[in-house]
Amino acid sequence: MKDEIEGLPESDRFAEAPHPRETTGFFGHAEAERELLDAFRRGRLAQAVLIGGPEGIGKATLAWRFARFLVAHPDPTSPPAQTAASLELPPDSPVTRRIRALALPDVTLLRRSWNEKSKKHYTEIRIEDVRKLIHLFQQSSGAGGWRIAIVDSVDDLNRSSANALLKLIEEPPERSLFLLIAHRPGRVLPTIRSRCRKLTLAPLAENEIVAAVRALGAPWSERSEAELAAAAARAEGSVREALRLLDGDGVAFDSALRGMFARLPQVDWLAVHALADRLTGRDNESAYETFMTAVFRFLDRAVREKAGQGAGAASLVPYARAFERIDEAARDTEVYNFDKRGLILSIFADLEEAARAR
Repeated sequence: MKDEIEGLPESDRFAEAPHPRETTGFFGHAEAERELLDAFRRGRLAQAVLIGGPEGIGKATLAWRFARFLVAHPDPTSPPAQTAASLELPPDSPVTRRIRALALPDVTLLRRSWNEKSKKHYTEIRIEDVRKLIHLFQQSSGAGGWRIAIVDSVDDLNRSSANALLKLIEEPPERSLFLLIAHRPGRVLPTIRSRCRKLTLAPLAENEIVAAVRALGAPWSERSEAELAAAAARAEGSVREALRLLDGDGVAFDSALRGMFARLPQVDWLAVHALADRLTGRDNESAYETFMTAVFRFLDRAVREKAGQGAGAASLVPYARAFERIDEAARDTEVYNFDKRGLILSIFADLEEAARAR
């Protein structure tokens, strides 16, 4: 948690929105919350829980909510743990305040760290970061209760750091819990998945997104009902995406992208070049993230729609291949700081090829 302590940007915080550890409101996922609470009460809590689902639907919020509850009620047989209706703690409780301030050494966060040289976050969770976590877990618990690690997200682990984390999960200290957040659970190292209890969260309903955005406070809560409804309708169950759409001309930009995807396999290359100019300009990181999210969601939606129409596996392969190529190219662009213009042009070439193959 060094980044926050030193006042550096946090890789798992979206823009100026509250960090999930600072969020006490919780919307949707009541069944998942009950599963965790019941497993804890019955003494059947796994040493690692893989919380999967699309980005921005509340996975990290649930992880921090559970961590607060375990710190406050470490004994599953205690009256508070046995009678609690949910994992909620009061916003002004000592545990809530200490976790918000990152003042509980027994609750650790593993995420992409800040690269002081490049003034950007590393593109992966490095093995050095996992080694620091291992060292912390080798120490005695400060309060004699649970020792909890939240990994946000396991998608960011490289093979070396994933294998190092696996060894810690395989032989955890007593009363240890690993809460692993995964945006694409199917791509998590199989040996890690096999040692976790799987908890899959579904996208939020539109009314839940509106309620979650309002709960974040100003400036989002000050938006009109129409603006919130429009963002929620396009966010595909993600609060994070709704916030991005509420930024500037986010809804109009999303509409333009959807129009370009709808015309595939026809590609207006003049429009694509204009889009590349926009996304590679300075201070356009948010628009670039919106674009990349829209690309992957288009591919996911195309596969689900074709599968729902009874399409065979052969007709889905072109989209799967496009997904793999685009994902790898996007990672290489971030790691090696390649020009994003080339990436954007290649993405539309891959999408055109996939659409023609159908």
